[in-house]
Amino acid sequence: MEKSLADLSFGGLVDHFPLTKSELRSYSPLSLAYIGDCIYELMIRTMIVTRGNERPASYHGTTISYVNAAAQTRVLAGIKPVLTEEENAVFRRGRNAKSLSPAKNQSLHDYRIATGFEALMGYLYLSGQSGRIQELLETGIPYLEAEDKQ
Repeated sequence: MEKSLADLSFGGLVDHFPLTKSELRSYSPLSLAYIGDCIYELMIRTMIVTRGNERPASYHGTTISYVNAAAQTRVLAGIKPVLTEEENAVFRRGRNAKSLSPAKNQSLHDYRIATGFEALMGYLYLSGQSGRIQELLETGIPYLEAEDKQ
């Protein structure tokens, strides 16, 4: 039976050591994006694996269709209307950060949006708001999947 992100439990990942808002403000947006990239990929991999037992190569192909700058840009478009003012500010900080590495196989626009998205995921994760990550992805992933079907 296919599971959605709502069926997965990520709440215990950082609940013992969330950072305060003051501490998080001292982190660079690229540091937030670094951990956010991992968290987003972990959630996507978990979603893919719990949809059914497949070959690892199949998992990988499906995962990369969700975990790339263009896909993250579309997920962000789906969640943008429901972001709080604080979440928008974190996204903008990440989007505007100057990365040392250039965008690879992606447009600069998508790369910057994806960096902002990853910074938001990192911020929410490190502040102990894993439930909010799930809420946002429950909104954004169907948006991405609907666009892919068109």
